[in-house]
Amino acid sequence: MKKGQKKRIWTKEQKLEIIGKHLNEHISVRALEKEYNADRSMICHWVRDYIKYGEAAFDYKGHPGNPFAALHTSKTLTETERLRLQLVKLEIENERLKKGYQVKGVGANKEFVSLKDANMK
Repeated sequence: MKKGQKKRIWTKEQKLEIIGKHLNEHISVRALEKEYNADRSMICHWVRDYIKYGEAAFDYKGHPGNPFAALHTSKTLTETERLRLQLVKLEIENERLKKGYQVKGVGANKEFVSLKDANMK
């Protein structure tokens, strides 16, 4: 994907059509890649998922990325959701500290600062 290019969203029907051509008509993934202008590794991933889970592999309706993204932007959180989000944030911070850096700032001003030279008490 080129910079600034929108991410293409494939429907379940499109995925099944491509997978069907590969499995039933024995068309190579490379040929399908050119025909549909799709990424070869993505097609292979779809085929693996289809073989493993069937059509149900493409029924997922949730947010494709971070499962906590919706919690983070939600204005009204239940106590359980708020605590779960806080726990995840602390676990992430803990892992960063183990790797020797911490994050200062937020959004576009986010900066990763190494702790190697910092005084740790």
